[in-house]
Amino acid sequence: MPPELTALALCGLLQMVQFILFAVPANIELGTRYTSGPRDTAPKRPLSALTGRLQRAMNNHFEGLILFTLAVVVVSLGGQSSAVTQTAAWVFLAARLLYVPAYALGLTPWRSVIWGVGFFATLTMIVAALI
Repeated sequence: MPPELTALALCGLLQMVQFILFAVPANIELGTRYTSGPRDTAPKRPLSALTGRLQRAMNNHFEGLILFTLAVVVVSLGGQSSAVTQTAAWVFLAARLLYVPAYALGLTPWRSVIWGVGFFATLTMIVAALI
């Protein structure tokens, strides 16, 4: 499997881990009666700060994963894999791994710096595929 696809598969696993990291405390805090229901109304109590951060980090990964998946598809189907795209794919994965604790711990401005590294790694892959 090309390195970029391996990184994408690992990013998918990371997304699943993030879902679990959010869902378990959310179910405890809000109760399964609420979380398994239709959620037509706001919960009676808000999520804790940490659980809210885990939810936002998870949602942010979904957003970043869309662009990263696009980059991997362009590189893979275009036959443009190179040392640059492979390195960028691993940098993206590393940034996403660091992003979760940085967000959960409220590490300002490092969370944004880490996000930027992942974003520019994705941008690098797309541009490298077009050159």
